[in-house]
Amino acid sequence: MSTLTTALPPDLPTQWAALSDDELTLDNVEQLLKPIRDDLWVSAACLDRILDDASVQRSLLVLGLERSEAASSRARSAAAYGGRATDNDDEEGERETEAGGSDERARHTSLVSYFADETGDAQLCRIRAIILQRLDRLNTFVEILKEAPVEDEGEAEDAIDEEWEDDPWADTDANESSKPQAKQSSGKPPVPLSLFLTSELVDMACLLASQVNFTALRILMERHGTTLWPYRFAILDRIPEYASAAEYRDLLPSYDPASDAELRTQHKPWREEPDFVETAECIRALDECGIALSVSTALANHATLPTKSEPLSAAELSSWYLNRIAHVLASTGIVDAALTLVQHAASQGIPGLDEAGEDLTLIARLVYDAPQAEDSAEEDWSLERWRSMNPAEVVRAYLAHTTEDRVTQDIQHLVMPYLFVLESREERAGRPDPTLATRMLFDYILTAPPWNRQRIIRDDEDMARLALACLYGSDSIDEWPTMSRIFECLPAWETPEEDADEADEADTTIASLGAFVAPSTTRPRATPSDLLIFFKPLPTTSLSRALDVLDVHLESGEILARWGVPAPLRWFLQSNSNIAEQRARANRMARRANTSDDKLDTLEDWEWLLEDMLKLSNSGDSGSRSAFCLLSRDDIIRIFFSGLLSTGNFDIAKKLLRSSSLRDSLDQQVIEEICLACSQEFYDNATSGNYHFGDMKLAYDWYVPFLLSDWHSAW
Repeated sequence: MSTLTTALPPDLPTQWAALSDDELTLDNVEQLLKPIRDDLWVSAACLDRILDDASVQRSLLVLGLERSEAASSRARSAAAYGGRATDNDDEEGERETEAGGSDERARHTSLVSYFADETGDAQLCRIRAIILQRLDRLNTFVEILKEAPVEDEGEAEDAIDEEWEDDPWADTDANESSKPQAKQSSGKPPVPLSLFLTSELVDMACLLASQVNFTALRILMERHGTTLWPYRFAILDRIPEYASAAEYRDLLPSYDPASDAELRTQHKPWREEPDFVETAECIRALDECGIALSVSTALANHATLPTKSEPLSAAELSSWYLNRIAHVLASTGIVDAALTLVQHAASQGIPGLDEAGEDLTLIARLVYDAPQAEDSAEEDWSLERWRSMNPAEVVRAYLAHTTEDRVTQDIQHLVMPYLFVLESREERAGRPDPTLATRMLFDYILTAPPWNRQRIIRDDEDMARLALACLYGSDSIDEWPTMSRIFECLPAWETPEEDADEADEADTTIASLGAFVAPSTTRPRATPSDLLIFFKPLPTTSLSRALDVLDVHLESGEILARWGVPAPLRWFLQSNSNIAEQRARANRMARRANTSDDKLDTLEDWEWLLEDMLKLSNSGDSGSRSAFCLLSRDDIIRIFFSGLLSTGNFDIAKKLLRSSSLRDSLDQQVIEEICLACSQEFYDNATSGNYHFGDMKLAYDWYVPFLLSDWHSAW
């Protein structure tokens, strides 16, 4: 039995101790350490050195295994025979152990007794266990270097012997180890070898995860899976949220349909069977014998992280993915990272992620495909925020920055897929709603600007209803060309004679709408969505009639806007049966020349105004009622001349009154009433009784010549 007191060559231990870690070479191991006969001293010396040179470190570990093998064999024999064994008993002891040996309690008692008596062997067994683990770590480190990218082949660190790469557990011949070895360039290590050998495995795995070094982490998890498996989720939590799941998909948990639970990972340890010194039997005996290790370096296997020793159930696995997905999106705002993660989970067949996948796909369209404002900062999206929005808010978010040129494309590629998903979810929930998509789309269009869109609604009747509600619900008074283009895009139907009752229904609906759009204390104005309710029940023939009315109203709106008295389309509904509203608008139109910057100075200008006012009092070609439909021709002429004479343009008024078009259609009594009413207005507005200036002069200048004029006597 070798002990620390065995005689040593006088200078070798001293020379070995004098060398620093950085100075050690393969030759030093061969010349200074191997000749020493004390197994415990040599093994402890091999364990004591933690180097960054992989070649020298390996030679130390292999030497330590060689020197501790005999002690391990003796301990194994002691457990088998129930007593102290010698080197000559090794082979027979192994046969007895393989045959079954004594019972477990007897083996344990015998082994504890042996270690208590042979403290040197006890320490050698402890050292051997650590060296075995350290050699496994070294082999893992070498494999990581082989997979790591080479930054500079001429200056690559840690050259690895080809012989070790072929078989890291092969016996090393002492004579061969001192010969020059063929070198192979390797990549840059993620951490120094000394740190890799001494750190806890879990801590190293977490470090590699935080460094996004997935190649090294995958190798570490494969080679040391037995130790790391309980900590797999704690390790995954250390991966930065911005990392794409495609880069670490091999590390993510998978689903086993056969067991309806998490798939247990298949590991690839360096050694299929543990050494005797690593068995629970030997470790427990060493602990009970109370023999402390004579070296300070040891590997701890404890980690203060949460563990999951058993595979997760399907529900737990789904919950973990959902939590990870939500955390990735909330903490980074990178939708792609969350979407890639859910896509990977779906590819593994993990249940319960369909809705999250749909939501992330829709959010990705909003973030990456929807138009954005040039000066707006990027918004951070989360699943919680997305799910808190109602469908109308989502539609508006998709189209918040769309333009007239691309609104149709955005609705087709962004909004419609979202609405189809909503329909599918309602159907899966047992609440089918086939009109949901159309209703949401209508709600947006009714509140959107009146762009000159391409056709996005396929049903002609829906298109007509939507246009009617949108146009009559608009407050615009200056976009008549755009509104006219919308009307020109609407369908046209031929109305059979036998459907007259349905046409009356449209007239009734429009009359009802007039009352509906009138402002009230509870509703200042009717929205397009409100108006759509009225048009929903109209059949094709009634819609055709309503479009005829719209045509007349659009023409009337353009005329009113031309003369500076514009009104929104809803005014035509409100005044449809209100003669006072029509008369007030006509008076404003006739007298606008007194206040307008664009004064009417010529006979042609006033003739044009009169022509338009008379046109507004007529019905359209389809019999639809125009803006001044309740005013007679005489009413319009009276109002017109009242406005004209209020300007003092008496010469133009006389010429118009003498024109054949008016002389043949106006009764003398009407002419006299117009003239008298105008003179009376001047008289009433006069602030002085002096008829040489002001309104009193205008009253005199118009009335007296009218009474004495030749054309008056002709009447």
